[in-house]
Amino acid sequence: MTTCFRALCCKGPPPARPEYDLVCIGLTGSGKTSLLSKLCSESAENIVSTTGFCIKAVPFQNAILNVKELGGADNIRKYWSRYYQGSQGVIFVLDSASSEDDLETARNELHSALQHPQLCTLPFLILANHQDKPAARSVQEIKKYFELEPLARGKRWILQPCSLEDTDTLKDSFSQLIHLLEDKDPQTLRL
Repeated sequence: MTTCFRALCCKGPPPARPEYDLVCIGLTGSGKTSLLSKLCSESAENIVSTTGFCIKAVPFQNAILNVKELGGADNIRKYWSRYYQGSQGVIFVLDSASSEDDLETARNELHSALQHPQLCTLPFLILANHQDKPAARSVQEIKKYFELEPLARGKRWILQPCSLEDTDTLKDSFSQLIHLLEDKDPQTLRL
């Protein structure tokens, strides 16, 4: 009887979930703050573009992601690299329905991040946001325009479509990133 009681009541606390420190970058208006707020079950109303940086702990069943979101304005992007140290992964959010000029700027910023010495070996989750807008480009169009196949060859990266309206796809994208973070054998993954 004592054994049964001990088995039911004395298991102790559940094992701690691993925590991963991530950096989230993208141009102003790409939806970084909105997406992270959605994942944290926070209200999406009254969201203001991040000036500087903001840190959010995003809980998942199997991990906690400590996400350092960096503002995407012109005058802030030049300081992004100062916040890369200690990151274990990168989330890059782009507005798939943006103007050609903004898409080109996003492309250049992603290329810089993929080649940055502190980020080049880390897993990347690239979110093609605003897929619910009529002008949104497909994932295949984004992959081709951003030249991801040749640029990210040998790196661990995921390209996923997303929108605030599709929480399940968003959560699935982050689950894939967590899988890459857990994988100690850095094999190349492209989706």
